[in-house]
Amino acid sequence: MDKAIYSRQGACLREMLIELRKNAGLTQRQLAEKLNREHNLVGRLEVGERRLDLVEFFWLCKACDAKPEIVARKIMRKLEEVQAPPA
Repeated sequence: MDKAIYSRQGACLREMLIELRKNAGLTQRQLAEKLNREHNLVGRLEVGERRLDLVEFFWLCKACDAKPEIVARKIMRKLEEVQAPPA
């Protein structure tokens, strides 16, 4: 099994995190400030240099004024799509 961070699903998750941030109208630096974290955290998450844990996911969603449960469902659906073998 490949490391999840390097999988197609990992890339899909990163794309969705970028979309979430951009839909909130935030730059990487602005989101990091809202999270009260170092300025390069968001960039490292978005390029796959750092993993995101569940608590951080919750905080990230809240900082983007998104409901974590809705974002999580959307992510799970996309991960299922990416996992499915091509027809």
